[in-house]
Amino acid sequence: MTAVVGGRGGLGGRFAVRVMVTDVWDQVALAVEAATTVAELKRRALSEALRRDGVPLDDYLVKFRGGPVLDESVTLGDLGAGPNAPFIVLPARRQPVR
Repeated sequence: MTAVVGGRGGLGGRFAVRVMVTDVWDQVALAVEAATTVAELKRRALSEALRRDGVPLDDYLVKFRGGPVLDESVTLGDLGAGPNAPFIVLPARRQPVR
């Protein structure tokens, strides 16, 4: 069962979400707002976890509640994400095992 606080985009103010970036197996906490887009969340998470700017964003995808978020222009409020919501940022293509 999932509770959506305030409906679509109804969360007010800033709240923290957790983002696991699998390239470095690091989890970052980001302060976001309900109006933050998934694309912005991905950009900030990659920049903080990889400690560099200019990461090719198209090479990564975002998962929320087990499924990929295909439209990254959607806001976190539209997804129903609330405080402490977990996201995963992973490479869009599978990595070969060495």
